[in-house]
Amino acid sequence: MPEPPPSKRRTRATQGEAGQAVDSNAGTIPYAELHCRTNYSFLEGASHADELAARAVELGLKAISVTDRNSLAGVVRGHVAAKEAGLKLLIGAEIVPTDGPSIVLLATDRDAYGRLSRLVTVGRRRAPKGECRLKIADVLEHAEGLLCCVPLSEETRLRFERRYVPGISMDVAASHLQKLKDGFGDRCYALAELHCGPNDRANLQRWRTTSQQIGIPLVAANDVHYHIVRRRALHDVVTAIRHAASLQSLGHELFPNGERHLKSGDQLLPLFDGDSALIERSVEVADRCRFSLDELRYEYPEELVPDSVTPIQYLSELTWNGATQRYPKGVPTKVRDLINHELTLIEELHYEAYFLTVYDIVRFARERKILCQGRGSAANSAVCFCLGVTSVDPGRIDVLFERFISRERNEAPDIDIDFEHERREEVLQYLFERYGRDRAGMTGAVITYRPRSAIRDIGRALALSNDRIDKLANQMEHVDNREQFPERMREGGIDPQSLLGRQMLELLNSLLTFPRHLSQHSGGMVMSRGLLSELVPIENASMPGRTVIQWDKDDLDALGLLKVDCLSLGMLSCIRRAFDLVEKHHGRGLTLANVPSEDPAVYDMISAADTIGVFQIESRAQMSMLPRLKPHCFYDLVIEVAIVRPGPIQGDMVHPYLRRRAGEEPVDYPNQAVRSVLHKTLGVPIFQEQAMRLAIVAAGFTPGEADQLRRAMGAWRKTGVIAKFHEKLVNGMTERGYDAEFAERVFKQISGFGEYGFPESHAASFALLVYVSAWIKRYHPAVFAAALINSQPMGFYAPAQLVRDAREHGVVILPPDVSCSDWDCTLEAIDGDAVPGRFRHDDERFALRLGFRLLRGFSEEHGRQIEGVRLRGGVFRSFEEFAQRTQFNRATLQLLSRADAFASLNIERREAYWKSLPAREQLPLFEETEVRATNDPAPELPAMSDQDQVVEDYSSAGLSLRKHPVSFLREQLIQLRVVTAEQLSEMTPDRRVKVAGLVLMRQRPSTANGITFVTLEDETGVANMVVFPSVWQHFRQTARFATVMMATGRLQREGDVIHVVCERLDDVSQMLEQIDPKTRNFR
Repeated sequence: MPEPPPSKRRTRATQGEAGQAVDSNAGTIPYAELHCRTNYSFLEGASHADELAARAVELGLKAISVTDRNSLAGVVRGHVAAKEAGLKLLIGAEIVPTDGPSIVLLATDRDAYGRLSRLVTVGRRRAPKGECRLKIADVLEHAEGLLCCVPLSEETRLRFERRYVPGISMDVAASHLQKLKDGFGDRCYALAELHCGPNDRANLQRWRTTSQQIGIPLVAANDVHYHIVRRRALHDVVTAIRHAASLQSLGHELFPNGERHLKSGDQLLPLFDGDSALIERSVEVADRCRFSLDELRYEYPEELVPDSVTPIQYLSELTWNGATQRYPKGVPTKVRDLINHELTLIEELHYEAYFLTVYDIVRFARERKILCQGRGSAANSAVCFCLGVTSVDPGRIDVLFERFISRERNEAPDIDIDFEHERREEVLQYLFERYGRDRAGMTGAVITYRPRSAIRDIGRALALSNDRIDKLANQMEHVDNREQFPERMREGGIDPQSLLGRQMLELLNSLLTFPRHLSQHSGGMVMSRGLLSELVPIENASMPGRTVIQWDKDDLDALGLLKVDCLSLGMLSCIRRAFDLVEKHHGRGLTLANVPSEDPAVYDMISAADTIGVFQIESRAQMSMLPRLKPHCFYDLVIEVAIVRPGPIQGDMVHPYLRRRAGEEPVDYPNQAVRSVLHKTLGVPIFQEQAMRLAIVAAGFTPGEADQLRRAMGAWRKTGVIAKFHEKLVNGMTERGYDAEFAERVFKQISGFGEYGFPESHAASFALLVYVSAWIKRYHPAVFAAALINSQPMGFYAPAQLVRDAREHGVVILPPDVSCSDWDCTLEAIDGDAVPGRFRHDDERFALRLGFRLLRGFSEEHGRQIEGVRLRGGVFRSFEEFAQRTQFNRATLQLLSRADAFASLNIERREAYWKSLPAREQLPLFEETEVRATNDPAPELPAMSDQDQVVEDYSSAGLSLRKHPVSFLREQLIQLRVVTAEQLSEMTPDRRVKVAGLVLMRQRPSTANGITFVTLEDETGVANMVVFPSVWQHFRQTARFATVMMATGRLQREGDVIHVVCERLDDVSQMLEQIDPKTRNFR
């Protein structure tokens, strides 16, 4: 009897009630679920691993499997969840050969797991990203030690592949079963999976007969797709998402009921005609699986070590040689002791090969002249400093190696290395070439659903119109918590109390954080001594030349596996370009190590918050802090980098530190031990290392326990864990004579670090780049602006703001021009007196020539072509000669004409555009006619107004060197009583003002409690707006989308920092409809 069509199926509500009535009872019949998908069967499974594990415990299951489709991506999540739940986990995968039935493979031991991982790798590497191509022969080749469980019904696969037709036979062919039986022997089982269908009894009888004939034991399973029946609705939605279709258009792709949820043995018994033996046999199968992911042992490559020495001997030799180079006058005693301590711990924990691998990566980069720097916890290592991995001298900061490696923590070290963002790929390809694709892979990154992406996919599944979906998705931007969803849906045009609204809200809350697909980490690389593919499957990435493992960084952390983060940092590209320009035009060779240190002029510039473009201290929050903190030495920069972070802010450390620094509050310490930890930060713990040291010296923690305390403070930890550490810390401190109030304050501060705080080592690594970039800006502002623009996209500011800032520093800016410009921005020597700026500098003899990279739609290939043609044949003398020599087509010539790039040839913008109109395709028969046509004089064209010129500038390059766009609105704005940004500094605080300008930036830091900082620019400068959540919500359309905004509010002044606390926001974009300032938004 065929199944009823979808429209006749029992409703989800009825199924939910029926399911909940029975699945609340734990089973008494022993049962282990052998066939279970998590949501890492992307857009197929509809439950998280921890939900499945918790439900399995409730139902009394003896074990549960994770068998995602052609994947081991979810096994680590399942492993962690099962361990926490005290449940046995079976590690496996459902393999889907192209020439045979689906097969559930379960690993019995470590070797079998390695073969399963290699099998998945083989199939994934044969196919494009996200696909897997395997044949039964591949499965049999890797069969040793694996249990083979064959679902006897192919219904699920047929529905998945959209090949299901009611009434056709769905049984696995006997020939396939025999082939698998021959290959796996007594490790082959047949899975009977029944889901309250009309033919269950007949199917069960037929499967009994088949299994007996072939000699394969029959076992009960349930093909689990979700943990409770209520998730059936979500499963239907993810099925629609997977097929890029609406639920209404789907038919038999959807399951006919909600029976594929986790069940106990008692719940399965009626389906199997009371045959408990079939159910109990699942436990026998589970008992054969003895493998746990805890058995995985990761070994780092050792081929870097010469044959004649051991890894620790080689590492020691490199370290002491590096120490001699770092300290030519002798290694300080403190550093010598640190090196000895670290090498001892590295040898004890067998991390020598890891450090040698990192050293090899840095060596390669330096040989290729790729600027790089290690940061993060690695900078706590004197060994890393001596190896050249980091540039932070351990003698300048209080390093705590246990922040990096500790005995108690039993976790892998984590070294981050930043490379120039445009050259990092060279480093990654070096690693692939050196270790091979089977021994190296990029760390995976799981892309999960967020509010906007979730509501879009749900809307499509529910067949909402595109306009409605767009409106809903726009309302889901900047959602801070789930409680805001109903109101945002109402603003999007759907009543959250309606049937549709309630349905969408439930689906949205369930789908959030679900994995959607596997991507790649920004730079995490894993290399192994043996085959990495026997540790974790490797698959092709979407980017050519890259392969990625199926686990992400959290999975690696959970199993204690090592990775090296080869990250990209735009500022390193900028600094390298700046060094090159300084050497070219000033003849001075600069490196990160030889930039003159501790220059008072640099610190004066920083203290005045003149830091647009400077690494790490260019944000609104940092620029507001600088005049208050007034850095005057390197360590002040270390503090500045670390203090404007969620940890110190939430731990209430910022204001006490500023008051003490300003002399408004006394600096006191309970005793000398605490003083030794906190004296450099005036008694306030600002760095993670200080919080850890406090626990050690004041509460008796070991270094490893102190790091466990810091990690336990994260929001993802359970309350019980935090409470245990709270008791240990407070009791430990009070027992040692500390005041209880002081102990509680310390605990609160460490709690803040659990959210997000900087280690001193990380802050020091960043502070070095802060100082170097600030030094370049102070003494070479033209070089700095050119290097920044040539390294775009990066930072908070668009080229228009960088150009404006350079002009304010006395830099002459020249427009893009075919006679002078390269693809990149360059420097040109100029004569005459220096242009007044904020201070004198070394670039006064040079102008900044803007490059073709700023022209929208203009390709680098064409920019380089102009450079080459000009280099070979000299300057261009006419438009026609340029067109003939470059052979550009009409569209390219029009783009250059609109950008006014022919000005040096004395050709006006409109005249050039007129000359570009004839088609430029090379047709020999008409070539002479075409040349004559282009030499025809242009008609007299009307001159463009100043405003038209500015509009064209912004349209073609995103900036103008002429008047500011807002200057054309000034008369209208005066009528509205709008003041200029410059006038704000002359006004009294608390005065109500109006200011208007182009919206340059919107930034909502996580530490600001929902406050958004908006920066407006007019012809006189920039004005800083503070928008509280209530005002943002009330004027949200204007706040989010306006390109030209008028803000009304109260003027506030804190020292040299001026801002307007907004009460009203108005969108005046229509005044400059043709201007697109390219606002940058940050969170």
